[in-house]
Amino acid sequence: MYRHLFSPIRINRLELKNRIAYPALGLLFSHDRKLNDKYFHYFVERAKGGVGLLTIGPVGVDFLGSGHLVLALDQDEAIPAFQKLTSAIKKAGASPWIQLFHAGGYSHPILIDGRQPMAPSAVFSAYSKTTPREMTIEDIETVKEAFARAAARAQAAGFDGVELIASGGYLITQFLSPLRNTRTDAYGGSFENRMRFPAELIQLVRKRLGPDFPLTVRMAGNDFVIGSNTDSETPQIAAVYESNGVDAINVTGGWHEARIPQLPMELPRSAFAFLALNIKKAVSIPVMASNRIATPDEAEAILRDGYADMVNLGRVLIADPQWPNKAFEGRKEEIRPCTACSQGCTDQVFQGKPVFCVGNPLAGFEAERQVLKSELPKKVMVIGAGAAGLEAAVTAAMAGHQVTLYDKDKDIGGQLWAAGAPPHKKELWEYIRYYRAMLRKYPIGLHLGTEVTPELIREQGPDHVIVAEGARPLLPPIPGIDGPRVLNAWEVLQNNPLLGKNVAVIGGGAVGLETALFVAAKGTLTPEILHFLLAYDAVSPERLRRLMFQGSAKVTVFEMLPTAGKDVGKSTKWVLFDNLKRYGVTIITNARVTKMDHGRIFYEQDGAIQEQSFDNVIIASGSKPRQTLSRQLQEKGIPYTTVGDCIRPGKINDAIHGGFMAARNL
Repeated sequence: MYRHLFSPIRINRLELKNRIAYPALGLLFSHDRKLNDKYFHYFVERAKGGVGLLTIGPVGVDFLGSGHLVLALDQDEAIPAFQKLTSAIKKAGASPWIQLFHAGGYSHPILIDGRQPMAPSAVFSAYSKTTPREMTIEDIETVKEAFARAAARAQAAGFDGVELIASGGYLITQFLSPLRNTRTDAYGGSFENRMRFPAELIQLVRKRLGPDFPLTVRMAGNDFVIGSNTDSETPQIAAVYESNGVDAINVTGGWHEARIPQLPMELPRSAFAFLALNIKKAVSIPVMASNRIATPDEAEAILRDGYADMVNLGRVLIADPQWPNKAFEGRKEEIRPCTACSQGCTDQVFQGKPVFCVGNPLAGFEAERQVLKSELPKKVMVIGAGAAGLEAAVTAAMAGHQVTLYDKDKDIGGQLWAAGAPPHKKELWEYIRYYRAMLRKYPIGLHLGTEVTPELIREQGPDHVIVAEGARPLLPPIPGIDGPRVLNAWEVLQNNPLLGKNVAVIGGGAVGLETALFVAAKGTLTPEILHFLLAYDAVSPERLRRLMFQGSAKVTVFEMLPTAGKDVGKSTKWVLFDNLKRYGVTIITNARVTKMDHGRIFYEQDGAIQEQSFDNVIIASGSKPRQTLSRQLQEKGIPYTTVGDCIRPGKINDAIHGGFMAARNL
């Protein structure tokens, strides 16, 4: 079905079975720089899923460049553990590769025992919040040797290939960038001088590995940082890599400190494939594309249309390691989605915590959370077809239980519909697509439009009930909140009603801010219309830019706390606030709303009462659990488990992981 995706490809003398690569991703499963069982089970599971190339990494070449949280191969003593892993990966059918890493000025002093990181120049790093010391010539030689020795260890440990990281803003990128490299010696200044370190590094590693061992580089297609390299310069960089002995080039987006979204939902799918094509035009070796390649159809199109020779599936394979096998077998609808939420992966890494997946309860828990067939299958009723109930029903069916699923609405999905309504959030609806497929796959009795009562439960006679009755909007005790112009965020996101020109949102948490963005985006240009107007020069680019963000309503958010968005993930918070600014949303903090009267809002700020008038007021002040059915079941002595928001309102991962665990523990 996907003949390009599943065709073999050769890198140097190594033939890979398909064109799917798992790239190096920070997982933080250990704090001692060593492999452990958690890593082992995680990687073997991805190898079993059908991926062609599987990269372990990042793996540090020395302590100063990697610190405590990153795996390391800077000592011979580490070889046996990696040897065990590469053997298991090969046995599972994948080709094990390793990414060698040095952070340079991106090293956080707290992670390297308070030592000062080093970089090409002593330029302050906004990422590590420190100024590194400038590397001496001796430092440069030492680091090159550290890379070469780590590469030789990787070869001895059974890896099929070595990748050098020259992206993300790390050490090699710092040498290449005129923004970070201000040296006046042979390693700075001109393009040729700034290329000297990576060129010499590649030559040395190639010499240690020999001519036939695959060596690749992961590079930025565009640094996306003002003053650094753009996609005008990167093809020249790639050509130097090839001329010095690199066998393939892995192209990704920009630096970690770039103010262009690199990973979240705001980045359209396959948006950076053009960067791979830009590099591919400059070299004759294979090129890999990266970033937000979500589906088999998108991956196939990238290969078929000549953007790249391979595709990287990073977070996608965290969400579903069986993605390649399911695609090959024609089961693409059964692929558990990566929604690019960043909550379980990127946000965790930024907090120094181990990676998990919001939508895949097994990711990072491969050994602990296996779904085994029950020796005593039960008759299970699941009440509520939101994320928690759907995951519970599917997991229970996978374990061999007889499952029926009920919901009072006429469709599955629950609050997923509202969650996916704001701009750039439609990826969350992919969960609904996935669960529809799983409901078709397993013998789950589905009863929609059905209000479940204790009487119905007694009539059906289940052995166990899983209750996922969700939550309801929390309405604060504000006079006038029941007025005719007042709506709650849920009904706005789900029903998309007609609103006036001036709209207020009460509540500056994640739901309130996303609702504000949803309203502010109403009436703006669609991407298709924008493309048409731009292609035909129908409207000036300056005017188009304004029309992109000028909607039909002016939106104001009122938040009683000193800051808004306290419950928004770190890696996506800046993106959300950037969009709110672009759409002209006003956020008023330290503002406690005291009264509403026919669109007029009275609020207290800095000890004074102020007033503004609006056409509509939207309440986004949180939610509270529904516990009607669970209380009734408790009173009647019917065995049950509650999951999701009916325990306490939480995030999607609370619902999905909770539903999974409830079913697994039956």
